[in-house]
Amino acid sequence: MADTTLDVRDLPPVERHPKIHAAFDDLDAGESLTILNDHDPKPLFYEMQAEVDAFDADNYTVEQRAPDEFAATFPKK
Repeated sequence: MADTTLDVRDLPPVERHPKIHAAFDDLDAGESLTILNDHDPKPLFYEMQAEVDAFDADNYTVEQRAPDEFAATFPKK
């Protein structure tokens, strides 16, 4: 089972969600995508929960590592 990490902190906000969705789509079932972000990606969580059937919302985790660093893991069913 592979875990992919994507740091989106240096990307313009408008580019973040499309890049995250593309990386998530590339995962196989049972893998997960961890994003490093400068804020809690709660809106992205709700977006994924509503729109992406393969997103395993029950096993989603987010950890604040620093004031401007959040690591959020999006598992794929």
